[in-house]
Amino acid sequence: MTSPDLDTLLPRLHDLRAALAHAVVGQHTVVEQLLIGLLAGGHCLLEGAPGLGKTLLVRSLGQALELQFRRVQFTPDLMPSDILGTELLEEDHGTGHRHFRFQQGPIFTNLLLADELNRTPPKTQAALLEAMQERTVSYAGTTYTLPAPFFVLATQNPIEQAGTYPLPEAQLDRFLLHVLVDYPSEEEERQILEQTTGSSTESVPKVMDADAVIALQAAVRQVHVSPDVLAWITRLVRASRPGEGAPAAINQWVKWGAGPRAGQSLVLAAKARALLQGRFAATREDVQALAAPVMRHRLLLSFAAEAEQKRADDVVAALLQAVPFPG
Repeated sequence: MTSPDLDTLLPRLHDLRAALAHAVVGQHTVVEQLLIGLLAGGHCLLEGAPGLGKTLLVRSLGQALELQFRRVQFTPDLMPSDILGTELLEEDHGTGHRHFRFQQGPIFTNLLLADELNRTPPKTQAALLEAMQERTVSYAGTTYTLPAPFFVLATQNPIEQAGTYPLPEAQLDRFLLHVLVDYPSEEEERQILEQTTGSSTESVPKVMDADAVIALQAAVRQVHVSPDVLAWITRLVRASRPGEGAPAAINQWVKWGAGPRAGQSLVLAAKARALLQGRFAATREDVQALAAPVMRHRLLLSFAAEAEQKRADDVVAALLQAVPFPG
């Protein structure tokens, strides 16, 4: 990609952030991580208590992007065909000939909001696996290609247990980032009350189309990562696995560490963060900022960690301290 192309596209990232601010108050870190996921070509899992605006944020992103957007409310009775699609038997009234036609499901879109993904049984959750990894859907022996770009944003509520099905590790690993949505500050909450209880409603302007998103995703791949940063990411991921030579905190608190996909995700996310900030080289600050969102859902904690009330973020913090940047 040439420099003039980037000079045209990069300001549109600022416009995209400004467009989201029309509907979403605060949550700057969450918005940044969603945009990083979009630029890196990955998927994001948003986790937070009810009423924090997770669905509003994703819907606003869909409105700001000139992409096809669909929302699926995941429920216990949802079937895989409700997402992927199904075959319909049709009859040609002129000839009487009958044939099957594949009716595409809501997954055939650019931006899919999988709302409350952990409310549906594992067989329906698994229907997303191929789509999230290969960007294809296989049905009745035929493989269908999903439109580009394809971006899954899933939400889940961490405090409800009844009627939920925890996502398996293989499913979690498909998400580039695990984004935690926290409560707003007092001033932000006041703005939310003022903005949502009045008569004025602001629409989210459309600022970016599919071609621009694809071009920016290609630009992310061209962002430079120095050998030192790449080596550090490799050591961080490998040090997250318990065993001989692992940090003491990892051996104590981690049952299973992160796999190679965590390293790939951390490199891409760091590149995307750099481009989002107008830089063309990823730094160790990018890696430090994204280590927790990339790795928190890829670490299986031990019983000792649960007994000591250690969270995955505590483990990542200990990992960053135990594996310093080279030099």
